[in-house]
Amino acid sequence: MKAFAALYQRLDRSTATLDKRAALVAYFRDARPHDAAWALYLLSGGKVGGARRKIAASAELRAWISEESGLPAWLVNDSYDQVGDLAETLTLLLDDPPERGVDRPLADWIEAHLLAVANQDDAVRRAAVVAGWRQLPAGERLVFNKLLTGALRVGVSQRVVQQALADLSGIDIARIAQRMLGEWVPSPGLLAALLSPEERPEDRQQPYPFFLASPLEVEVERLGPIADWTLEWKWDGIRLQLLRRQGEVALWSRGEERLDGRFPEIEAAAMALPDGCVIDGELLAWRDGDEHPLPFTALQTRIQRRKPGPKTLRDTPVRVLAYDLLEADGEDLRAQPLHARRTRLAALLAPLADPRIALSPTVEASDWPAAAAQRMLARERGVEGLMLKRHDSPYQSGRRRGDWWKWKIDPLTIDAVMIYAQAGHGRRSTLYTDYTFGVWDGDRLVPVAKAYSGLDDKEILALDRWIRANTVERFGPVRSVRGEQVFELGFEAVNRSSRHKSGIAVRFPRILRWRQDKPASEADTLAQLQALAR
Repeated sequence: MKAFAALYQRLDRSTATLDKRAALVAYFRDARPHDAAWALYLLSGGKVGGARRKIAASAELRAWISEESGLPAWLVNDSYDQVGDLAETLTLLLDDPPERGVDRPLADWIEAHLLAVANQDDAVRRAAVVAGWRQLPAGERLVFNKLLTGALRVGVSQRVVQQALADLSGIDIARIAQRMLGEWVPSPGLLAALLSPEERPEDRQQPYPFFLASPLEVEVERLGPIADWTLEWKWDGIRLQLLRRQGEVALWSRGEERLDGRFPEIEAAAMALPDGCVIDGELLAWRDGDEHPLPFTALQTRIQRRKPGPKTLRDTPVRVLAYDLLEADGEDLRAQPLHARRTRLAALLAPLADPRIALSPTVEASDWPAAAAQRMLARERGVEGLMLKRHDSPYQSGRRRGDWWKWKIDPLTIDAVMIYAQAGHGRRSTLYTDYTFGVWDGDRLVPVAKAYSGLDDKEILALDRWIRANTVERFGPVRSVRGEQVFELGFEAVNRSSRHKSGIAVRFPRILRWRQDKPASEADTLAQLQALAR
């Protein structure tokens, strides 16, 4: 635990990426294999506990620290409000042990101490947690508490961790990233297998790391001649890779989840593809005969069903629009230029002649003004805008700027009234920064969106003061406020939804500006929002 706590502190205090990489290289070079596997799991976003492995809930931790420290519950809660991080609060409220015990390995703390008591009686779990508090000095106790709360964030991305492993081993980062996709277990042999220079049988079961486009934030003309670019629609579905290897089919989402059984019609269609191919594309809900896809909310009805029934398959059919070929005949094509990959993709799909797996069309435009005109039609087509891909671009991994851009349409907007506020987290834990907004339905405000981004620090401070002075009711951490402040909200789409009380779901809402010039009576109505819905 001591070595991992030292790594955590070094990463947390550094702002230089090269320093962080050097710290990671040093740790993984010297750490015990089992500890290194758990460190990799944690730094990649993995959590020790969870819904199926309950170790300690937030309320339990606050109650136990109150009992152990002798502090009243209200003081523990106030301390948490001031610090803003529960793990730090728990660490600060107890003194260090008088003597340091034997340095217990990280893997042992996790597997033999914490996971061993998961889902057991309160007394058993409490005893394990308190034992950790009483044995560990502050630096290690903080990491221990971070494991309990699942908040081990130290400002390193998964790519930085992968780059450190590439520096350590000499293995290509793309191969490391590919091997880290999906679910894996922190075992003693994990790091050796991950950094093996030889191709492993499991490599054939993994997708490639996804290449992600960046938002276009400059004038499109600055990209140079339009002839250098391939234009496609930016579909509003689920990004996935379709693997047809070794006689089997696998669908992998961009979220690194294997979607076996959820879209059987796609798996059945993919069996007709030649073995040894990997396709990158978009999964969409789309009925035969319809000109445009169904909204994303329709697709959501399929995502959570691991074995959809006949009615679901009939009501919400899906298809894949393929826009890249990453592998053919078992050959990795990612280094080839995009135009060559698309040519091979078209040739691969032509004999299939199945609308369930079809080539995503390109968008033809003679110049950038013509492309802008096409983009303006995006919302009518049920898409989010245009994708701009350089003709000769290789297929990279992660978000690498320069070759792939997403040129999204301008957001839809409404003027809504803030009706609830809640304190933020971390450095914003003492300020009200998370807001719920409503629109008028007759003479009452109906909640339709939540947002927490879009205001500058000065506006946040001013709004926080207003919220505190205009609170009507409190519901735990949430304050109900007077319906007086109007904000312009932007969002990508509006869909009808039976899961929301308003009957409306907005996608990716954010604050565009605080309309202090507008009275709440002039905010928009639910009927206006419904008119925008698909």
